[in-house]
Amino acid sequence: MKFEHVSVLLNECIEGLNIKPNGIYVDGTLGGAGHASVVCSLLNQDGQFIGIDQDNNALAVSRERLNSVQPKVSLVKSNFVDVKSVLEELDIEGVDGMLIDLGVSSHQLDEPSRGFSYMHDAPLDMRMNQDASYNAYELVNHMDEEDLYHIIKEYGEERWAKRVAEFIVKERLKKPIETTYELVEVIKKAIPQGARKDGPHPAKRTFQAIRIAVNRELEIIEPTINDIVEKLNTGGRLCIITFHSLEDRIVKQAFKKLEDPCTCPKNMPICVCGKKPIAKVITRKPILPSTEEVEENPRSRSAKLRIIEKI
Repeated sequence: MKFEHVSVLLNECIEGLNIKPNGIYVDGTLGGAGHASVVCSLLNQDGQFIGIDQDNNALAVSRERLNSVQPKVSLVKSNFVDVKSVLEELDIEGVDGMLIDLGVSSHQLDEPSRGFSYMHDAPLDMRMNQDASYNAYELVNHMDEEDLYHIIKEYGEERWAKRVAEFIVKERLKKPIETTYELVEVIKKAIPQGARKDGPHPAKRTFQAIRIAVNRELEIIEPTINDIVEKLNTGGRLCIITFHSLEDRIVKQAFKKLEDPCTCPKNMPICVCGKKPIAKVITRKPILPSTEEVEENPRSRSAKLRIIEKI
């Protein structure tokens, strides 16, 4: 099976995980096993690796690519939000590191039938988990206009969100919007021609917003971070790669709360809430891809890596 995906910030993630040869490590977004292959190469026969992904194709390819590695490997079809239950089912109490790449894989973007891309004509889908019942078609054709507007504005940061939502609702009254190209045409009509001359493709922000909403990408980040840090052994690290400002802001704030959970007023001379730091932030500023990496893989240009360590 062809599954092309270039791992972003690969060396930086491996260094950030601070891998112990006999440790237990989790990749919550396994993809094509790019990061996983390197992690497994650094583990000995006493080490253990758990790969989680909700994409059937990713799991099939990764199973083949990790077939001959030294450590014990467990691949699980799930979402990283369920990491606690995954570890419990595997009878694992604590792990030494975990990686999450919050981006859409190149494979998903480049496979037209998945409906992620505004560059290919395909049925509206955008499900990262092919077994999920809710997809982009359902959202575009059944969500009420006000909710649609808020999603496009907040998740897509689209300045023309109100017009895009209005045009979508008007169009679907005539007939359901069934394909990516049909949706692109509606978005182009909604955004004034002058505003379409500069900047990214006019459908980029709306497609991003719909994908995020369909897969609940933002709402699961903070609770997942808390669950992962709870499962980390002392000194264990969590590495998270984000690709846009909304994700990065959530990760940054969640890390800050774990490092400084005190809820006392700032003018209090001493802490009386009793909440102690759970982890320390390793990256005061996010790690960015090198110029060379961006040249080799343009999709990495917006990537940011943040790392936290359990104390």
